[in-house]
Amino acid sequence: MTSTLRTVPRLALRAPATAKLSALRLPAASTPALARAYSSQQRQYQLPRTRKAGTGGILGVLAAGALAGWYFYSKQQDETPAWKKVNYQNVYKDIADLLEDENYDDGSYGPVFVRLAWHSSGTYDKKTRTGGSSGATIRHAPESEHGANAGLDVARRRLEPLKQKYRNISYGDLYTLAGVVGVQELGGPTVQWRPGRSDKLADACTPDGRLPDAAQGADHVRDIFYRMGFDDREIAALVGAHALGRCHTTRSGYDGPWNASPTAFTNFFYTELLENTWVQKKWDGPKQFVDKPTGAFMMLPADMAFKTDPRFRTYIELYARDQDTFFNDFSAAFAKLLELGVKFPEDAPTYRFKTLD
Repeated sequence: MTSTLRTVPRLALRAPATAKLSALRLPAASTPALARAYSSQQRQYQLPRTRKAGTGGILGVLAAGALAGWYFYSKQQDETPAWKKVNYQNVYKDIADLLEDENYDDGSYGPVFVRLAWHSSGTYDKKTRTGGSSGATIRHAPESEHGANAGLDVARRRLEPLKQKYRNISYGDLYTLAGVVGVQELGGPTVQWRPGRSDKLADACTPDGRLPDAAQGADHVRDIFYRMGFDDREIAALVGAHALGRCHTTRSGYDGPWNASPTAFTNFFYTELLENTWVQKKWDGPKQFVDKPTGAFMMLPADMAFKTDPRFRTYIELYARDQDTFFNDFSAAFAKLLELGVKFPEDAPTYRFKTLD
């Protein structure tokens, strides 16, 4: 981001061309002793002669004033919080410009940006008030090496040039904003977002096991999300992000996309889950399900729990038939996820970014 330069305004100073001193008038002395006293008093009150205020004097005063102005301006700039020095609309645009790449996956980094934002935020524990996106500890080992975070180094490397360009943005703000960009630019709902996250060192990394295990069922899913402070409806809305992207055997061990449009944010996760026929995949990899007609799409064991659990299924059916309701619920739940545990500055603004199209 191009920084705004300010100049110190010139000081309009005026100095008199000459400085005259009135002569001290003393009464006439009547005796020599008194004369000496008056003479001594006159020497005591005599002032040094003044020189004419020429060009050098004026420039000196101006230079001193300019220096003082620069000092107070610099001090004010130094006291400005780093997050206030960032043009976040410009950051949004630059992240959006990074999305498309025909040589990566299905042609977009959007899905992995959403996953990065999700996993950097989903470590929050409301009881201990630890974890969450403020700190961006997902960039440090051992958290970066947790099994659930495999492959997210791809997203971090893609975003790193923007961290160098916008040095005042925190990693926590950059990663979460990238998730917002991914959702919105791939056709999803507007997600409100606030800046002001701070970064932390590796000693603040969260323990392994705070993110959902794709091999588990409904009870495990609830344990993970209840720990963060979500209810069943919010959980069902958040899982709809599986409309984006795909699994990789080199990362999670699973393989394939959830639907035919992995770079479009839709309610297809729900419609596919309910309307397609799913069978267990026969292979040497971990247990997963594929669609019976083509075998091209997949579902994780944890995904199937949303179909079989009665309480979750209520919301799955709702979102399958009403994409607008899904978008509204997802927007609120995702914004909440990105802010878990964050102590925002009181004057942090809320952004609702416009998409680039």
